[in-house]
This record gives sequence, C-alpha cells and structure tokens, in this order.
Amino acid sequence: MNTLSYGLLGLLARKESSGYDLMLRIQPFWQAKHSQIYPLLSRMEEKHLLSSHWVQQSDKPDKKIYAITEKGMQKLREWMYQPIAPAVTKDELSLRTFCLWLTETGIAIDIFEDRRIGYLEKQRYYEQILEGIPEDTRQIGSKAFSNYILATKGLLMAETELKWCDWVLELLRQQQSITNSDHGRTKFETLS
Repeated sequence: MNTLSYGLLGLLARKESSGYDLMLRIQPFWQAKHSQIYPLLSRMEEKHLLSSHWVQQSDKPDKKIYAITEKGMQKLREWMYQPIAPAVTKDELSLRTFCLWLTETGIAIDIFEDRRIGYLEKQRYYEQILEGIPEDTRQIGSKAFSNYILATKGLLMAETELKWCDWVLELLRQQQSITNSDHGRTKFETLS
C-alpha cells in the first residue's frame, strides 16, 4: 500500500464517501487525481479494506459510496506505527525564484503579487476552519484535535509564506524604484 491508500483509509475512517468526494477531501494533504484514486479504491475493496454500496440518484448517475472495514481500520492503525517518509517538496515558486534573474522586475513583482493573493486566501481558509473548532474539542483523542493542529500548521505556514512574499515584494519594489530613478536621471542628463 502506498501513502495515498492510507490517506484514503484515513478519510474513510471519518466519513464514508464517493470516490469523487475523496478526491476533493484529500487535496489539502496530497495532490491526487481521480485516475490515481479509483484504482486504489478497487484494490482496497478487493483486499476487504473497504466495502461499498450504490446510491441511486434521480438527477445524476448512481454513485458508489465507500466505507472502511474493520480490516481497513486495523491496517490504518498499523500504518500509524510505521516510520514517516521524508517530505517531498514540489514548489514552482521556489524554482521560479531561483531563475528570477532572467526576468524583468515588473514580471517578478507580478509573480509575487499573484502568489500573495493565494497566501491571503489560504490564511482566511485556515482561520475559518479554526473558528469552527470549539475550544473544548481541541484535545488529543478527538478528531477535532487533528483538525485543530493541522489547521494551525496551515495557518502558520500561510502567514510565514505571506511574510516572506511581502519581504520579497518590498525588495523588488525598491529595486524597481532605483532602476526607474536611474533611467530618469539618465534621460535628464542626456537632455542637458
């Protein structure tokens, strides 16, 4: 079983879901497409880690709902004792930042302004999640505790990324200002 399989089991341990709903629910943790998820669900069902039933819908095609079995719960508990793999980083902004010297300052500012908007949206998203978690449910042993610490992690990361982005934008704008004043001076000196 791969990490995505365990992630799907973890989501199903909280709530039975369709494959499509699982694809949406896993996104904050793990980027996965339906072409990855559906074959895993079939294999886990064959191994009796999941069960399923069909729900008829009048206005849409019928949908298959998955639920975790006791065997699946046991497999998920065993996974909690396994060592955690090193984090995998895929960050296009970092790659572009590494190549920033190849572009104009204005384009660099646009890149970071766009990303800043995304960080602000993430910040608001995690703040809303945290507002919805009552204080008295934020203790270990409750599902809300996991939500609380993950949302706090997401918020702290968004705030840190936002702070970094603002710092880079300040540097870029200073550079743009210096460049613009140098061009203005050169034009003025040329006229005199």
